Amino acid sequence: MLAAPESHEVRESHKTGAGSRSPTLHRTRRSLLDMKEGGTRTRSTLGLAGFLLLLVAALGAQAEPPSSMLPGRKPDSREPWGAFLGKAAHEAIGIEYSLQHPSSIVFLNTASLSIIVKEGKLGDPERLPAFVRLLRPDITDTRLLVLFEIKPDDEESRREGREQAGRYLAALNEAVKPDKKLVGGIGFEGSLFLEFENGGALWKLSWRTPEPGVALYRWSYRRKKPNASWKERVAQKEEELPREEIEQRGELAEQAIRAAYDKGERPKGFQGQVYLPGDCG
Repeated sequence: MLAAPESHEVRESHKTGAGSRSPTLHRTRRSLLDMKEGGTRTRSTLGLAGFLLLLVAALGAQAEPPSSMLPGRKPDSREPWGAFLGKAAHEAIGIEYSLQHPSSIVFLNTASLSIIVKEGKLGDPERLPAFVRLLRPDITDTRLLVLFEIKPDDEESRREGREQAGRYLAALNEAVKPDKKLVGGIGFEGSLFLEFENGGALWKLSWRTPEPGVALYRWSYRRKKPNASWKERVAQKEEELPREEIEQRGELAEQAIRAAYDKGERPKGFQGQVYLPGDCG
């Protein structure tokens, strides 16, 4: 335990010889003062460092894109599937929009608001507040002047999508020219299928826009049915995608969809077929 406050006064009142303080007591007092001042400086330095870390984290959080657009699955994520299927859905829906609007200039979620305003020739990117310039909407069409935020098909995610799309539109419309104002997009829907092996499990990715600016996606599942026709497969009962299927084939599904759009080689281990929206018509 530390000595009581009056102990320093007692030590300082002791004299030796001709009335001078003891050198030992003097050095001890000096050491204690140095330790006290050093501790104060250390606490001040740590306090300042902590404040700066919090400030950087706060600024970083404002500049980061929505968490649903980042790679990896968040511990508090509500999505009933892994990160691979969330990523696959975002990629497929973004690419599909671009393919359906070949005459448009379409920015997907790799482009920030600043880039969209500048390269889309919408206005002055310097008018965007600094803390939103790095945010990235999922789909922005600068010819049709519409924007979409992609979310899983549940009520809470739908509300988040509505709020995020609204924030993006508000920020953009403060920086664009009067005749370049953007709105939430509508009427964008579609689906694609992945069939694993001949008559193996059939996965479906579907999306819709139930309200302006919000595209909601859903994965579903049809059980194995060997040697069945395509019509028979599609007519099967639709079920929720089982977790064991996600864990076993989630990464492969994401790679297969990307390869199908890129017209590249099938990923190793995938013996099935990807049916893109154009194949399902």
